[in-house]
Amino acid sequence: MASTHRRIALIAPPWYPVPPDGYGGIELVVGLLTKELRAQGHKVELFAAEGSALASRQLAGRHWDTALGRSEEHVRDLTYASRVLNLIDRLRPFDVIHDHTGGGVLLGLAIKPPAPVVHTVHLALKEPVRTFLESLAPDRVRLIAISEAQRQSVAHLPWTATVHNAVDLAALRVGQPERKDPYLLSLARICASKGQHLAIEAARRAGRRLLLAGKIEATPQGFEYYERQIAPAVDGDRVTYLGNVSGEEKTRLLARASALLAPLQWDEPFGLYMAEAMASGTPVIAFPRGAAPELITPGKTGFLVPDVEEMVGAVAQADHVDREQCAAYARAQFDPRRMADGYLQVYERAIAEWATPTSITVSATDPAITRLRGANRRRSQLSLGKSEVGGK
Repeated sequence: MASTHRRIALIAPPWYPVPPDGYGGIELVVGLLTKELRAQGHKVELFAAEGSALASRQLAGRHWDTALGRSEEHVRDLTYASRVLNLIDRLRPFDVIHDHTGGGVLLGLAIKPPAPVVHTVHLALKEPVRTFLESLAPDRVRLIAISEAQRQSVAHLPWTATVHNAVDLAALRVGQPERKDPYLLSLARICASKGQHLAIEAARRAGRRLLLAGKIEATPQGFEYYERQIAPAVDGDRVTYLGNVSGEEKTRLLARASALLAPLQWDEPFGLYMAEAMASGTPVIAFPRGAAPELITPGKTGFLVPDVEEMVGAVAQADHVDREQCAAYARAQFDPRRMADGYLQVYERAIAEWATPTSITVSATDPAITRLRGANRRRSQLSLGKSEVGGK
């Protein structure tokens, strides 16, 4: 970990407050990182949406999330990018800029980086995201994966490091499962890729209640999935849909569940809800896709199963997991301090490479180089090859 206190720009997406008051996994992670970096003495300027308790600069409207999935989304993204980039230019210099948006902000920073730029890839690496990331010059943007599974899915990208997400340990508590009428929990966005229809089947065959929590994906496909495959099974008794949950309700659900079911139908790059369950002492039973094998330690924090039949069998095994041990292991793995230390190592490497001329490939006509040449002539008449590129 660096001993030097740094001036860091953190850029959250424009859709939800930091920290979020409900849905918002990226915003949760950015909030935890902001608090930990500040606790370690670093000067953090957080750019985020209106309503963000931790933000130094609130540059997006409170209800911009209503544009998600609609044509207005791109205009909102560009508006936010314009505001962020203009303000960063006025507030510079920064030692490092850490982007979590992946949209117009990242493009602007990649074209003309005013400082070392780090970008955490939170999105699934499908088209067109993959092509966009491939187009970025590796000497201008350093890409961070949130799991080795995500990193290996597109291994040819110029990854700098892998840093696991953290969870809000202070908001979670370790509990014992409901004994009178035990329940299984599904806590995720309601969509086909999360496989809630399979969780319903597994719970039915295991003879357990299932509580479904999470917002319905706001797409035609998401609503159709809920209406056709989830709603018919919801009876308020054996299968209950709770909607989106947060705060104490979410904490209690995680702490009292016998197990969390994650019959994944896609290669999820992380899965905060799995980490939160394990940090609450609740074992996770998941299909071995995406980052699940990386996050779950079989027998200690959960089980990896290939299908519904074995998921049913694992439900009984989950009753014998040592919940205190499960929580202790997960809390060490997903500690915000551990995440912050990982990013600080990335920052220091990026700063060192930024200050080394041979590490950056640029055009002789690049405006940044033109300005640098002028500054160098005034300072010491050193040649460009011996100058400190991007020095503070």
